[in-house]
Amino acid sequence: MVSLSSIVRNVLTIDPSEPALEYEQKWYSWGDLTAIIDAVEDVLKKNNIGSGARIGEILRNTPQMAAVIIGTIINDRCVVTLNPALPENKLVHDIVALKTPVIIGQSIDWERPEIREAARQTGALCLDITTDPAIPVKVLFEMTGTDFHIDAAGVGIEMLTSGTTGTPKRIPLPAANFSKMVLDAAVYEKRDVTAPPKLSRAVTIANTPFSHIGGIFGLFVTLSAGRKACMLDRFRVTEFVDAIQRHQPRVVGAPPSALRMIIDAKVPKEAFSSLAVFRTATAPLDPSLADQFFEIYGVPVLQNYGATEFAGGVAGWTLPDFQKYGADRRGSVGRMNPGVEGRVVNAETGNPVPFGEKGLLELRAKHLGDGTNWVRTTDLASMDEQQFLWILGRADNAIIRGGFKIMPDDVVKAMESHPDVLEACVVALADPRLGQVPAAGYRVRSGHSLTEDDLRTFLREKLTAYQVPTKLLAVEEFPRTPSMKPSQPELKKLLEAA
Repeated sequence: MVSLSSIVRNVLTIDPSEPALEYEQKWYSWGDLTAIIDAVEDVLKKNNIGSGARIGEILRNTPQMAAVIIGTIINDRCVVTLNPALPENKLVHDIVALKTPVIIGQSIDWERPEIREAARQTGALCLDITTDPAIPVKVLFEMTGTDFHIDAAGVGIEMLTSGTTGTPKRIPLPAANFSKMVLDAAVYEKRDVTAPPKLSRAVTIANTPFSHIGGIFGLFVTLSAGRKACMLDRFRVTEFVDAIQRHQPRVVGAPPSALRMIIDAKVPKEAFSSLAVFRTATAPLDPSLADQFFEIYGVPVLQNYGATEFAGGVAGWTLPDFQKYGADRRGSVGRMNPGVEGRVVNAETGNPVPFGEKGLLELRAKHLGDGTNWVRTTDLASMDEQQFLWILGRADNAIIRGGFKIMPDDVVKAMESHPDVLEACVVALADPRLGQVPAAGYRVRSGHSLTEDDLRTFLREKLTAYQVPTKLLAVEEFPRTPSMKPSQPELKKLLEAA
């Protein structure tokens, strides 16, 4: 029986000398990855860390940590994600609170005194993954403690949600569900996962952090296809464009905010001459932004829809679908993936609404929930007869201003329609009289200027009076989540302090 683990193991052994991952313009071979996987496995076995164990991993986007993730998954242990981009006090809290029997990081993290001391005090087995191929793994601290939460049998990843609208939650993703989602993604490449794996000359540009589900999901999709990957720490326009020009991929992906950055940077059209498709996910895509990108670069933007809780995507566009239906279904996130059913229901009655009407999205698939019942999301959506899906906002994100309901996405759309606004984000602030009021941060396009008064005048013409933000704040850059979405909690702090 074909499984994700068996496919990955086979890919690793086809030709160990072939390049697999590029980082900072240096290539690491499949054999280099295997050496790290085997070295970590040897240490874990010597310390009686068996299958089903929780492994805390400080996930940087490096080939070394990619190998650690691969080894954890294919050896039936659980990746417990630790985000190195968190403020130090939050990362220390996670290290202490999660109580994993093993913590794995790299020297750049172990050189941080607070992180090193917190890990030492847990009594966990702490491993340093080095860049020295002769000694790929060093034991930083032997295991001395006993108070651990060890067992996560059947769980592949304990992943933090993005925390876009509030405190991130830790979601246990069953290994079988994650495996199925990765293998199902082959439909977008017309790839047969039952065929013997082979190495590909194609190179994926990997710029989503491993601390986000999209990063690990993308790693395993790339692995299972036998493709190479150029790894970037995160999305930066200059590095992203350079990687595309060096590797000439046909498909790349990044969040919608990256599209705005590329357009704002005036990247020349010829830089993307190799591209047939630009995939985007993690946040709502404004159809006008996709249209603008296509007009400038001639590259269709195909959106996918998913979430941490779903272990990846559940709907998306294939290129043939987009070429056939895209014009008539502008703004859709595509069709349901194979094996996934969707429906839109009335929030109060739970009854399905007619095609084309707005309601709450529910999903059903063997890898979601108990595999038989519908799973309700917090996303407002509509669907048509052919299972094309439109995401219309979040039901749990409404701002209630004196009894009037405001959907932040409506305000964001109005703000971003201003020719000088590059990006906007709207949050709720507490108000003693009205309960809540909308407030917003915005970024101005390079070379443009825009005053708060001018923007407010513009919005009064676009929105009803109660929708206009009571506070507007121009920012050079938004605080962001690992998936590059503006962080609403952090923006709220800036607005409250302004």
